[in-house]
Amino acid sequence: MTVAKRASDTPTSETGGLAAKVSDLAARYAALREEAQRAAAAEGLTRARLGAALAEALAASARAEQAARVSALAGYRAAARRNIRPRRRNRLARLVDRLLGRAGFVGQALVIARAGVWRESGVSFAARLRDLAAMAAYARRGGDPAARPAALFDQAWYLAASPDVAGGRMSPLAHYLLRGGAEGRSPHPLIHAGFYAARHGAALGATGLTPLEHFVRIGAAEGRDPHPLFSIEHYAGQAPDLVESGANPLAHYLEQGWSRGHSPHPLFAPDFYVAASGAEPPLIHYLRAGAAAGARPHPLFDPAAYRALYPDVDAGGHEPLSHYVMAGGIEGRSPSAWFDAGLYMRQRGSARPDDRNPLVDYLQGGAWSVGEPWLDRASFEVPGMTPLEHWARQGGPR
Repeated sequence: MTVAKRASDTPTSETGGLAAKVSDLAARYAALREEAQRAAAAEGLTRARLGAALAEALAASARAEQAARVSALAGYRAAARRNIRPRRRNRLARLVDRLLGRAGFVGQALVIARAGVWRESGVSFAARLRDLAAMAAYARRGGDPAARPAALFDQAWYLAASPDVAGGRMSPLAHYLLRGGAEGRSPHPLIHAGFYAARHGAALGATGLTPLEHFVRIGAAEGRDPHPLFSIEHYAGQAPDLVESGANPLAHYLEQGWSRGHSPHPLFAPDFYVAASGAEPPLIHYLRAGAAAGARPHPLFDPAAYRALYPDVDAGGHEPLSHYVMAGGIEGRSPSAWFDAGLYMRQRGSARPDDRNPLVDYLQGGAWSVGEPWLDRASFEVPGMTPLEHWARQGGPR
């Protein structure tokens, strides 16, 4: 006997049941998706708040570091005040020096002694006699490039830049004091005559001193930078013993600071600059050879790229990083493919002082005030290191 099928067993009923299940699953999926979106939004908001909090913490840390640098400079200047030795080189003093300069090596030694640039071995009468004898022995050697006077004067550097002095009978340091300084010649790789005159021209004019004399006697103690790549404020913040002693900061760097890894400028990173042999201060090596070879002094400065972007740098005979610090930065030039100076300056707006180099501003706190959503700040290996510098050091995508 055949049993009749129930209505619920018909194909139409089966289709309706399946449709109901699909509809139910779709509703549950939509609810789960909405819940996931709410969770993602909440997570994004939390991450944004954490990112903002981290950025503010980093900005506060940068402000504290800047305050520490300012305090260190003030402490150094207070300690160095006792080392100031004013001198006014007027017409009579210049006449006396010129006459002494014609009196052979003894007269030249007296010119050097009067200038006050020779590093004293002591303050006693006997020590001063020894120093004068050393000056005379130095002057007797004339233009010997191997001679190393006890002063912030690099004889080999000066002679290389002044070949007309090499064949003369006058010692190069005496030549600088009598003529070279007035002619705008630089006595040392880290005493830039043009920069010092541009920054401190009024002080030089008031005293009649050469940049070397003024820096040694007065300028260093007043915190006047001798070179675009040597910042006394930046350097003093790394050397507590300098702040306590009030010694000449450039001499401190050349004698011991570089071997301790101290940085002479925010845009010169000794730990990154690997071209140096270790036998001389890295910044000296950079200025002598590294810049010409395209060695990078900082992760965010590329001398080769800077030259390629701005041909006038080479045409003017400028060392690229010095040019960037003195002029290029304020002009809005980009230091490398990593750092878009124009974009950064627009982002910072009036928060960046007009005379502040944009890359220095970025490195010393400005990075935390501009949005860089493509960087995960939580991934930094070095606390406080700016995003771009971190990526540049790691060789990440540009």
